Amino acid sequence: MNKEETLNAIEHAREAHMEQMDKIKFLIEGKDVDNLTPISKVKCQFGQWLYSDTEKMKRILGVQFYENLDTIHEAWHTQYAKIHAIFVSEEGKGFFSKIFGTHKVNALEQEKAKVYYKDLEQATKNLLRALDASQRRVQALSPSKFH
Repeated sequence: MNKEETLNAIEHAREAHMEQMDKIKFLIEGKDVDNLTPISKVKCQFGQWLYSDTEKMKRILGVQFYENLDTIHEAWHTQYAKIHAIFVSEEGKGFFSKIFGTHKVNALEQEKAKVYYKDLEQATKNLLRALDASQRRVQALSPSKFH
């Protein structure tokens, strides 16, 4: 991956996480949502990029910077998993909820999800700051660093 591709991947990660935040908000509002991000940090689009060649990413971003980005990304998925568990629980699913992937939640679960969403918003802010810093770092690098 060259410098331009790396910058594009970082921008795509930003867009993907913002899109997921919109979907999660819609989910909490009771709207039908499909293609939710995977719970696993390595299976989401950003994770597939970040973890596809760990050694190369550590070389480009620096080990400490990479590990910080990994920690922040993992924290986002930890917060997201709490919301996912409320809306995409396998227990007690009926036929239609199995097809559509979500189920209706009660008022208490809804309130919990709203609280978790606030935490997820903070995790998103942290992730976006880390992505901004990553972008600045990559922009400052010589193209030869990517070979």
